[in-house]
Amino acid sequence: MEITVNDQSCEIPDHYSVHQLLSGFFPDSLKGVAVAINQSVLARSEWERRKLQPHDRITLIKATQGG
Repeated sequence: MEITVNDQSCEIPDHYSVHQLLSGFFPDSLKGVAVAINQSVLARSEWERRKLQPHDRITLIKATQGG
């Protein structure tokens, strides 16, 4: 199934959860990650339950330190 992640087309398996998607993008840690689906922020508590749908538009943001 096709979704869009940060304006890039992405092919994923059917019935893929948000958590599964994030684990692929951020294999080391999900700390500091924020997710929006179709312009609505998704609470971390929903990541494992929320299944992605065809043509969902995902925005991923990861906080970083800097100075």
